[in-house]
Amino acid sequence: MNGKVEMTKQQKQAYRAFLYTVLATAVFTLALLVYAAYWDRIPSAIRIRAGVEEELDFHVPVSGEIHRVEAAAQTAAMSPAGDDVPETEGAQDAGQGGTSRTAEDASGDVQSIHVDFTHKVKVRASEMDTYQMDLKLFGILPYKSVDVEVIRDKTLIPSGIPIGIYVKTDGVLVVGIGEFETEAGGKASPARYILQKGDYIVQADGEVIENKKQLVEKIENSGGRDMVLTIRRNNEITDVMVKPECGQGGVWKLGIWIRDNAQGIGTMTYQDTDHTFGALGHGINDVDTSGLMDLEEGLLYRTEIVGITRGSDGSPGELTGYIEYDTDNVLGEITENTAKGIFGICRDGAPAGICQEPVPIALKQEIELGPAQIISSVTGEPEFYDVEIVEVNLEHGDINRGIVIRVTDEKLLTLTGGIIQGMSGSPIIQNGRLAGAVTHVLVQDSTKGYGIFIEEMLTH
Repeated sequence: MNGKVEMTKQQKQAYRAFLYTVLATAVFTLALLVYAAYWDRIPSAIRIRAGVEEELDFHVPVSGEIHRVEAAAQTAAMSPAGDDVPETEGAQDAGQGGTSRTAEDASGDVQSIHVDFTHKVKVRASEMDTYQMDLKLFGILPYKSVDVEVIRDKTLIPSGIPIGIYVKTDGVLVVGIGEFETEAGGKASPARYILQKGDYIVQADGEVIENKKQLVEKIENSGGRDMVLTIRRNNEITDVMVKPECGQGGVWKLGIWIRDNAQGIGTMTYQDTDHTFGALGHGINDVDTSGLMDLEEGLLYRTEIVGITRGSDGSPGELTGYIEYDTDNVLGEITENTAKGIFGICRDGAPAGICQEPVPIALKQEIELGPAQIISSVTGEPEFYDVEIVEVNLEHGDINRGIVIRVTDEKLLTLTGGIIQGMSGSPIIQNGRLAGAVTHVLVQDSTKGYGIFIEEMLTH
């Protein structure tokens, strides 16, 4: 015996299949890593200003075509100015570049333009319109489709003033289902498996319910008869039947916890020249259900900051405000409560804040890492405080966390420890432009906080 082991034909085939499998897995894993590294570098939606040359500097090895979307093309075809496709330039460095390639139809009208984001790309569109970029990684692999919206150039008045908030829910919100002791000494929970946390009760036996007092009276006066409740659940209206039971003291109950309003303080982000405003940078969520509250109406009030609880790592601080709910103190009406903030109309005489004149907005691709400022009223009056923008997430799953800032201002650090509750909505200013608004504090590091892009607040 010579000690050599000969592989059978079947073993060779199995070994070869194993090697192919390992190679395919490695290639697939590498492709996933490449995609993961580049995916968030270009957002799925880009906004540019009409009539302004915009520079897109993503430094990603993707290229593709930009073209007008079909619906917009049909609208644009009715206008003499509708034959434009955004003009582009490509440049390897500042001041160096050339005109990109274009495609034309038989009439000579430009239908699409080639873009290559390996280098800086300059884009200009003369009219408000909507386009789409179909991009490929390395010019070969499908990457993503990017919506491009041409918007009107915008200026806003940064505010930073403290605001008291009062909102009334649209219907009575169910915040919990519980049980109670019956008159006979047992336990009852009539609403269990019928109502859910987060339901809005809008009618009882056909009568519109305006507030929780009215609903409680309807239940107590039911005499134990079946009640038909009209509820809104996940934006759908439905009727349910529930039978109250008699609790201690002979009072009829359903065993539900309910709420019909919410109050708090925050910061106004901006006012527009038409007296509309945006504030908070995030929505008003119910503290028990965590859901975005459905508003029937809401008001902004003047508020006075009366106390500061400093934040520390693991323990977020907060501002304490005094609000006098008097008609003379009303600053404006809240008309919308969205994930991007609260919005409405200011009344005449509402203070604009530290800035009296509008400033340009900064689109997300224009925001840079480095020095910036926030406007906050932790001392009662709006002031500028130095911060540093440490992250700009162009493609983040949470729109309220597109910007990460770190407080560098010694005065603010001494007063608050960094970002604290009640500062939500504080404008973020960079290079003389309104870039966004503070939304959250990082619980484990109170010197840092999240922010929303101002362009997101403007598309509520």
